[in-house]
Amino acid sequence: VQLVESGGGLVQPGGSLRLSCAASGFTFSNYVMSWYRQAPGKERELVATISSAGGTTNYADSVKGRFTISRDNAKNTVYLQMNALKPEDTAAYYCGARSRFSVSASPNYWGQGTQVTVSS
Repeated sequence: VQLVESGGGLVQPGGSLRLSCAASGFTFSNYVMSWYRQAPGKERELVATISSAGGTTNYADSVKGRFTISRDNAKNTVYLQMNALKPEDTAAYYCGARSRFSVSASPNYWGQGTQVTVSS
């Protein structure tokens, strides 16, 4: 099983980035996919979630209206489009995969993370 994030980097406030998470080793279309982030000294927080078929999305209040989660089940990939970035969005971003049959709220699998830094 692998989740490989990419697309992070340094961006100025107000800018945009698109994160990708490529999955392999499991049946991607059976998994709810989420993006989390963790800033230094802070707990990991849930940013956005998308249902296994892609029909339902949810966002943290802090990113609502600025971030968009999407998925392509044919490519086994989930995306996070981040617009109007703020310095407080600076964090390591992780994707997580949770089986749609799971009773736990926690992902079964995690990626290694990609760093997003918003600074002028």
